[in-house]
Amino acid sequence: MKMRNVAVILLILGVAFAGCKKAANAPEGSNTNQKESAGTEMTAKSGSNVSMNYTLKVDGKVVDTSEGHEPLVFVLGSGQIIPGLDEQLVGMKKGDKKHVVVSPDKGYGELDEKAVQKVPRTAFQGMKDMKVGDVVTGRTEDQEIHARVASIGKDEVTLDFNHPLAGKTLEFDVEIVSVQ
Repeated sequence: MKMRNVAVILLILGVAFAGCKKAANAPEGSNTNQKESAGTEMTAKSGSNVSMNYTLKVDGKVVDTSEGHEPLVFVLGSGQIIPGLDEQLVGMKKGDKKHVVVSPDKGYGELDEKAVQKVPRTAFQGMKDMKVGDVVTGRTEDQEIHARVASIGKDEVTLDFNHPLAGKTLEFDVEIVSVQ
């Protein structure tokens, strides 16, 4: 199975964001579906249900966006989105817009040279049209793994198991749709 590099970025982000759901109903007596107090909008804080529109750019190119789709819904501070973005949303209110730059250490991490491995070419039987940049999928005992084909030699294929956005500075343009 193979996919193009951009497709896997979107897939990984989609999978990461697809798991984001509204939290279960708040405890009795809470005011999560109301304004914090008369005349003020709720501000985003850890535990808040946040709905936002976003565009993600890497190296000046759009790699993911909610444009034309439903807003992303997640619980702030729950680990559903990358830490660098999560931290920058605290204090925002419905209608607020912000440009957020996330360094690799607060995003998908730095590139790890140990995550690049050589595999015998014979492990890829039936994949004659494999190209550098393709993403291959494999399985360990308990999980599915994905790797980008970094190089193809006569006897070996070099696979990069780093996240496709590892080592990249991420630029988000966000707009808060709601905070509950």
